[in-house]
Amino acid sequence: MRAVTWHGKRDVRVDEVPDPRIEQPTDAILRVTSTGLCGSDLHLYEVLAPFMNPGDILGHEPIGIVEEVGPEVPHLRPGDRVVVPFQIACGHCWMCERGLPTQCETTQVSEEGSGAALFGYSRLYGSVPGAQAEYLRVPQAQYGPIKVPEGPSDDRFLYLSDVLPTAWQAVRYADVPPGGSLAVLGLGPIGEMSCRIALHQGVERVIGIDLVPERLGRARLRGVEVFDLSAYDGQDDLIAAVREATGGRGPDAVVDAVGTEAHGSPVAKAQQQAATLLPRAWAAKLHQKVGTDRLAALYLAIDLVRRGGTISLSGVYGGAADPLPMLTLFDKQIQLRMGQANVRRWVDDILPLLTDEDPLGVDTFATHHLPLSDAPHAYRMFQRKEDGVSKIVMRP
Repeated sequence: MRAVTWHGKRDVRVDEVPDPRIEQPTDAILRVTSTGLCGSDLHLYEVLAPFMNPGDILGHEPIGIVEEVGPEVPHLRPGDRVVVPFQIACGHCWMCERGLPTQCETTQVSEEGSGAALFGYSRLYGSVPGAQAEYLRVPQAQYGPIKVPEGPSDDRFLYLSDVLPTAWQAVRYADVPPGGSLAVLGLGPIGEMSCRIALHQGVERVIGIDLVPERLGRARLRGVEVFDLSAYDGQDDLIAAVREATGGRGPDAVVDAVGTEAHGSPVAKAQQQAATLLPRAWAAKLHQKVGTDRLAALYLAIDLVRRGGTISLSGVYGGAADPLPMLTLFDKQIQLRMGQANVRRWVDDILPLLTDEDPLGVDTFATHHLPLSDAPHAYRMFQRKEDGVSKIVMRP
């Protein structure tokens, strides 16, 4: 089969690899019909390269048709159309029963000190072959796959794999009070969808902050009050403008949908770039001991949120030695909530929004549909934010 494989920093290719097969009685084999390119994939493209191996199959946002199931997958049969969550979880352990499949005790990657295994996401999360491929082996298929109806296009349900539950959790964790305000930093796929969900849930004031014109324009069309970071003379001016728009206090909650590769962190960026030039084994050890993130977005969130407010982190961070302004966090009495999205926890809330009307605009959410063979171009375009790109869906 063809699959998108990692071969080095900024080097992904479409290779012929062996077809997956049933290995465990709880496995299923999926014929992938659409697969998303996620902002998290870009971290593997560059920053997290030390944890990758040449030939690793990328991707974690699949929808497709079940081809084969193991004997311990009673609710699926060949021909079923399913979406597969990006995390791999059993559904019956202590963590899963408490709505935390990202911490599944059956699939935890304990040798790396990580939570549940993820599709296509480096040895930190199990080196499980990913979903940017023609076929996918789905472990723990007795729990993970979500059956969806035939008929609507893949785009209607594809985002259940990651984008929708990640944005839903980001807004839930933000816990905006009635009549309150929410600022979203970064209007990529997760940030933009967080804005849409917040508006749908009745958040009175939704503010989006970015510096890419096309992303600002898309959010504005959905009713988001946008602030262009590049239009201000530094972050202090931006903070002053947002505070003025929110009663002088700042927003009640902030979603950081940017994460480790934020603009405006030149020293940390230089450190990350330098680490990728080292041998992978050395760079991985360095990252796990003294690695730092580009924290400009998180620092902005801390400065921006009102006293007693909440910061919800959905952007991926991975530094082991990040410096945080603890005095400010403590003094402002800021609440922090974060983590990978617990996909299956939120599915029952989200599915009703996908089966009739389309209030979140998922049918037209993708800006680009490309064949899987164009994956190298898709990664370059997405990283450089070219051609108005916001969300890319690839089809094998």
